[in-house]
Amino acid sequence: MVNTDKILSYEEEQKLLESIDSYVGAIQGQINALRADGTDKVTYLTNHIAVIKENANYSKEEKKSIIASDKEALAKAKAVEAQNKDKINALINDAVAYLDKNYDSHYYEPVAKSCELQKAAEEERYAAQLRELKAAHTKELSSLTDQKEIKDEKYVYKNRMFDAELKHDSTLQEIKDRKHNAYAYRYHLIDLLRLSHFTQSEKLKQKWENYKYTFNTRQFFLTNGLYIVIVCVFIALCILAPLIKNTSLLTMNNVLNILQAASPRMFLALGVGGLILLGGTDLSVGRMVGTSMVLCTMIMHKGVNTGAIFGHIFDFTALPIGLRVFLALLVCCIVTTTFSVIAGFFTARFKIHPFISTMANMLIMFGLMTFATKGVSFGAIEMSVPKMIMPKIGRFPTIILWAVAVIIIMYYVWNKTTLGKNMYAVGGNPEAAAASGINVFGVTITAFAIAGILYGFGAWLECIRMVGSGSASYGQGWETDAIAACVVGGISFSGGIGKISGIVVGVLIFTALTYSLTVLGVDTNLQFVFSGIIILSAVTIDCLKYVQKK
Repeated sequence: MVNTDKILSYEEEQKLLESIDSYVGAIQGQINALRADGTDKVTYLTNHIAVIKENANYSKEEKKSIIASDKEALAKAKAVEAQNKDKINALINDAVAYLDKNYDSHYYEPVAKSCELQKAAEEERYAAQLRELKAAHTKELSSLTDQKEIKDEKYVYKNRMFDAELKHDSTLQEIKDRKHNAYAYRYHLIDLLRLSHFTQSEKLKQKWENYKYTFNTRQFFLTNGLYIVIVCVFIALCILAPLIKNTSLLTMNNVLNILQAASPRMFLALGVGGLILLGGTDLSVGRMVGTSMVLCTMIMHKGVNTGAIFGHIFDFTALPIGLRVFLALLVCCIVTTTFSVIAGFFTARFKIHPFISTMANMLIMFGLMTFATKGVSFGAIEMSVPKMIMPKIGRFPTIILWAVAVIIIMYYVWNKTTLGKNMYAVGGNPEAAAASGINVFGVTITAFAIAGILYGFGAWLECIRMVGSGSASYGQGWETDAIAACVVGGISFSGGIGKISGIVVGVLIFTALTYSLTVLGVDTNLQFVFSGIIILSAVTIDCLKYVQKK
């Protein structure tokens, strides 16, 4: 049985604060007096000058006169601010030192202990109430014989249980709020003393407290559950690899191989991620890769091409190798961007779902390229190209730097540009975005164009990484990997939700998983099964989060 006598009342809690408020409040009063003609005046005059500059009611001469007067007063205020700076800092240090010494022991710890007792008392009360409701329900049922009355009694009992749980949860939240507010009040006092300036340690402590305060177990597992499962699977694979294949997965060589394989796929996933952010998808990624591989290998082929396109054999050997490398990239990006923009046009203009427009792209590109090449592989590219574009520094493959560069660029586009903000807006609610003046058609076309450029660039890197061997069938299933990486990384199919960091994590997870399964000798077809399960799980979790929000 909890001793409720030790639970603090509101009045008792406020009484604990009296000495703290009195001491810190006196210092705050001195600081306010010192800031009145210094910092406060500097802030006011700075804002006033900015307002006057934008005020159209004043003439040019009036503005000049007012601003000159304000600047003269501002110089005096800054002088007072500088003069009082040391005194204010000494007072702030005194107050903070007092809080460090006395706040927890005199106020927070008693309140926290009281909250724990109050929580225990509430748990006891709730358990007792449930027992009473159960007993009353059992007694009532024993006296009933009519099935309708029994059904009604069960319904009433269910409602009473729900009301009791609701009240219990509300009380627990009040206790939690009380404890959190007691913790946060200290930083409220420091906020007033320092004008919202906190040390790094104070920021970290507040973040940790806010994380604990807002933590929700259900939401945590909805957000991170799939990551946890995948990490556990990967750990299991790392344990099994030495037992089954007598090899270790966690070696520097394997890590570099995973990063190297993930680098071209990063371009593809970032392109698809932008379309999913708009509430769409792209099924043509694999065919974009296959088409680009053929074009790249044809242009950078070692010697005269052994394969033909529409019956014509191309020979680019007369061109300098550097020009051929650039030409291959340019042709890839033009072709992939053109097809991507066509799909985007039908999506934006005729409201065709990207699933349909990109599926049409997939079929057209695969059919054309297979017919044109008769399914023939074009062999290897010039051996000097990989050393030129992605040379190794020791054991480090510099193709990884290409991926890092595109991550930084796309992070900037998504988070620091008007286009990025508009993409989030259009993905979240295209009708509202249009009503607010956003060009939905333009944003959609631009997102598809960026995706096309990324596809071409990624396929160009893949061709160089694999030293050619381009064929129309290359890239089969890459669209599922790219989409899976995005949904695992938190890009929501409901649109308007997602981060670049999530895509990066998703690509690395999928590449590492695929590489691990390959090392263990798991059949490629079974790897598709793993991908399908992960995609289904990720989208299911995404839907659960969406339903929860609604």
